[in-house]
Amino acid sequence: MARLIYSALASLDGYVEDAGGGFEWAAPDEEVHAFVNELERPIGTYLYGRKMYETMTYWETVDASRQPAVAQDYTGLWRAADKIVYSRTLEAVSSARTRIERDFDPTVVKRLKESGARDISIGGAEIAGQAIAAGLVDECHLFLNPVIVGGGRRALPDGVGVPLRLLDEHRFGSGVVHLHYVLG
Repeated sequence: MARLIYSALASLDGYVEDAGGGFEWAAPDEEVHAFVNELERPIGTYLYGRKMYETMTYWETVDASRQPAVAQDYTGLWRAADKIVYSRTLEAVSSARTRIERDFDPTVVKRLKESGARDISIGGAEIAGQAIAAGLVDECHLFLNPVIVGGGRRALPDGVGVPLRLLDEHRFGSGVVHLHYVLG
């Protein structure tokens, strides 16, 4: 059975975007990026909300040969995985191995987990919040950046209480802290 994993680069006060929609403050350095690559290696499918998908399609079009080795590695991982985008407005996809689903259906995601040979990643705070509320997320990886942004889009959903068990923590030279939790 595949695990459903939520990973987010967040500010110390828990936001994935600031009030203006920016997230440049969360851009990982090479050390953090290499760590993320290792976490992403077992992923066979990415589940995205529309906005996160549109951000991530960068990896479909980037000329990997002109990127640092760590970015080349991630490009290959991302392109090799299947992607499902949950959107009622997206007309067409702009990446290979991608399909659109109009609604997030927890029953369908549960079946995907049960039949999956490889792990599944869910990206985008809103869609991840729905999956957390439905009890589908098995693990959470938060990368807390040493910045307070004061508002914006929260990394974790409001109004949902879930017990967590800390599995691991890792500190990076940049001041980023990785927290790895099991949910439930």
